[in-house]
Amino acid sequence: QNGVVERRNRTLVEAARTMLTFANLPSFLWAEAIATACFTQNLLIIHKRFDKTPYELMNKRKPNIKFFRVFGCRCYLLNDYEDVGKLKAKEDIRVFVGYSKESAAFRIYNK
Repeated sequence: QNGVVERRNRTLVEAARTMLTFANLPSFLWAEAIATACFTQNLLIIHKRFDKTPYELMNKRKPNIKFFRVFGCRCYLLNDYEDVGKLKAKEDIRVFVGYSKESAAFRIYNK
């Protein structure tokens, strides 16, 4: 019955589908894609009536977007928890899938 909410959900699902397709990631990561799409849209999409983003309306300041990364991009996780030796790789190649809710960190997927 609520057309605005239905349209918002449809927009999130379409964004998540597009992100998964272009990143060439498996479909079981759909929840990560929707969470990332929701997070980025809350920080970036401007509300027409107020000419501000939802983040600005709630926090009374502009969002910091310096930490944004492309969904599905390659990232390197430093392997400092074990002795890897002199000639072995010290990083693991992973894929970025979102932002952590608990701390200022990224969520990554081991492909």
